[in-house]
Amino acid sequence: MAVEPEVLEVMPGSFEVEDHYYPRVPNASLHPLVKGFLALGNERIAARYSHMHPEVDRDAVLKLLTTRTQVMRWAGADLFAVTDEHGVKRNVIVETNSCPSGQKSMPLRDENDEYGGYRVLIENSFLPNLHAQKGLPKGDLAVLSDKNPMETVGYARALAEITGKRVFWIPFFKDSWDRFGKFEKGVLHVKYKNRWHPIRAAIRYVTQKPWNRIPPLTKTWIYNPVLACLAGGRNKLLASKAYDLFNAEMADTGLQIRAPETIWDVALPEVPLWVKRMGGVAVVKNPYSNAGQGVYTITSDKELEAFMKLEHEYERFIVQGLIGGHGWTSRTRGGRMYQVGTVPNARGEIFVADMRMMIVNGMEGFLPVGMYARRAREPLVYDLPEGADSWSMLGTNLSIKTREGFDTEPSRLLMADIRDFNRLGIGLDDLAEAYLQTCMAAVAIDRLALKLVDDKKVFKDKLFFGLNPDPAFAEEMLLS
Repeated sequence: MAVEPEVLEVMPGSFEVEDHYYPRVPNASLHPLVKGFLALGNERIAARYSHMHPEVDRDAVLKLLTTRTQVMRWAGADLFAVTDEHGVKRNVIVETNSCPSGQKSMPLRDENDEYGGYRVLIENSFLPNLHAQKGLPKGDLAVLSDKNPMETVGYARALAEITGKRVFWIPFFKDSWDRFGKFEKGVLHVKYKNRWHPIRAAIRYVTQKPWNRIPPLTKTWIYNPVLACLAGGRNKLLASKAYDLFNAEMADTGLQIRAPETIWDVALPEVPLWVKRMGGVAVVKNPYSNAGQGVYTITSDKELEAFMKLEHEYERFIVQGLIGGHGWTSRTRGGRMYQVGTVPNARGEIFVADMRMMIVNGMEGFLPVGMYARRAREPLVYDLPEGADSWSMLGTNLSIKTREGFDTEPSRLLMADIRDFNRLGIGLDDLAEAYLQTCMAAVAIDRLALKLVDDKKVFKDKLFFGLNPDPAFAEEMLLS
């Protein structure tokens, strides 16, 4: 049985490189193309993107990249490189995360700065936004974590070093968080050495049902608040609605979030109807899960039957177009899309790979922080044999659910270094498009989040439950 973690009091001078990066990251060299992209800045990225996309308004691109968000200040999008029936290549968003991983996988952009992206996030986004807040309670800084201690302790140690103050690292697991934490009148308190300490502000890396223990709005400033999760950062159902609203608002500019066709609010008995409408090939998702959990690729009657027999925690699902091989991909309103995948290896095998683009938002708008890719376990095939396991060819997430929580499979990680990056077949314009798509998704979720709060800073629960009509989900939420 795993030992329950305890609250850590983190002091300056405790950051150790080997503790907060995968073993091969510290000695890896950032790919020159990636390094060049990170150094471009938003004005040059906007100029290049609008040059390559004449259908898009250049001023709108720059305005987007310099937008200051109010809720979604940190995001990571997972994107597939796809091609359509006409051979047009593009990036589509599979999922947007409101507390994404990525620092432990990113080679240092400056070999003399061991803090890497940890410093970029803290100095360019967390601290400037914290300093802009008014009326915060007195107290300490903290990092909340329910997985990924390699990164979350890294944030705590980097934050302590940069601020010169102690930082609490708080284990915030869904079944045991109240051993260490409590909210009193909206202020988070942490229990350490039998004393309760108020928390002024916290970086939140809480991924498993954060809404069942953290209210949408708090007096402790949380980066990002759970409001961001509810509006799409951990809620695939509302994310899809946020994307549609954004695309409608931005139609005149040419900017558009690209995502697989998504059917919302699907009850379990309706799932086979929508799968059939997409040609018998689709992805069914529990809208509120993450880390690769609750995602079901349906490519045969056998896989559909297996899904229908499962016990499900929630009453509503989303059904999305599946992007597969040339002989097995969904038929959607936008046509068929196909996986581009990696550059063929020596055996001629192509693997599905997604790319994570991590961004932060500061005083001057967005900033790319890091990126990495993950490949599937098995190579992609042109025609899917009967009885084949489609998830092994499409599932890219490195997280593995275990009895103790989560483990990872870093062998499938493709870093943005000289060794791995060329296997992705990605160019500068692909990075620019991935960055734009990620920023658009963050703005879309931020806009919907703001609509869920009234002028008195009260969460509009009736509006939320109207947009998210799932009684099982409603029972989980901690509203205050």
